[in-house]
Amino acid sequence: MANAQAVLKQLKAKARPDQLEGMARYALVGKKRLGISIPELRKMAKEIGQDHQLALKLWKSGIQEGRILAGMIDEPDAVTEKQLESWVKDFDSWDVCDQVCMNLFAKTPFARMKIDQWSRREEEFVKRTAFALIACLAWHDKQAPDRDFTCFFPIIKRAATDDRNFVKKAVNWALRNIGKRNLRLNGAAIKIAKELQQLDSKAARWIASGAIRELKSDAVQKRLKT
Repeated sequence: MANAQAVLKQLKAKARPDQLEGMARYALVGKKRLGISIPELRKMAKEIGQDHQLALKLWKSGIQEGRILAGMIDEPDAVTEKQLESWVKDFDSWDVCDQVCMNLFAKTPFARMKIDQWSRREEEFVKRTAFALIACLAWHDKQAPDRDFTCFFPIIKRAATDDRNFVKKAVNWALRNIGKRNLRLNGAAIKIAKELQQLDSKAARWIASGAIRELKSDAVQKRLKT
């Protein structure tokens, strides 16, 4: 079992303050951000291995990269619903949200239940988490039947009028990832996008435009047909 203080010391030794200005241009912010790249964090996670207790301690550090690393090393089966609720309230940047969803939240048995709950919450990053989870499940859960994703369309339509940047981008991401699973879902997602185009909402039309452009693209259509 790795020592939390030793891991935090290692993280701080890898700090790249020269990267912070460039990261900020992509809204990668946070008072405790160190400027460490995702590939470097993945390398650390591989060396550490899964460790639930260490993940909890790294999360408490408040360091953005420490929290991303925590999501990479935590054990999905050891995660409780209480932990999910605690962590989601701490999200304050899109990369921590998305990385933790991809590496941990989507692998827990609570993921689908939390999508509906969090999609109704007002906090920007909590709401984003719901749609980041949909996007991650659509990308990684290869064996799930279509109905496991068409059930998310009402949630997507309900949130499409939220014009906050980190919400609308995640809604768009979720719709696109569903539509890239197979030809059936591609057609269904395009249909939903066309419905969003008819709404009196700049955010909904933006989401729809981006989704239709990608889902109808030659690259996506060719991949799905072959």
